[in-house]
Amino acid sequence: MNYTIVHQLTKNQILELVELYQHEFWSKGRTYPDVVKMINSSNIVIALIDKDEHLIGFTRVLTDFVYRATIYDVIIKSTHRDQGLGAKLLNAIIHHPQLITVEQLTLYCLPEMIPFYERWGFTSATDKFEFMYKYN
Repeated sequence: MNYTIVHQLTKNQILELVELYQHEFWSKGRTYPDVVKMINSSNIVIALIDKDEHLIGFTRVLTDFVYRATIYDVIIKSTHRDQGLGAKLLNAIIHHPQLITVEQLTLYCLPEMIPFYERWGFTSATDKFEFMYKYN
């Protein structure tokens, strides 16, 4: 599969990202204005585009570049899954020059995705810490 990694999305690629989000239970309600704001507020954006510059994969990172970095929204277009593209996104994050020395990378995933992320050393064992949430 031929693809290119980009760190900025065109308006059309953002529209394609919103469409990708609409097909996932965890991101159905996302709107174009909110996704634009989300992208602009993310520290690192990594996207995969095909030869026609259509979006086929996306992820983003929020980080302080020293101690913590959290990976969000690892998503591959359904027609391009099972081709190793999710692994390409994770490799791009793990080996990103601005993240290579960050003390701790975190992410949220479904239980069935744990084996996928364990390949990069992620673990669900959090020692004494618990994640806490507050929804607005």
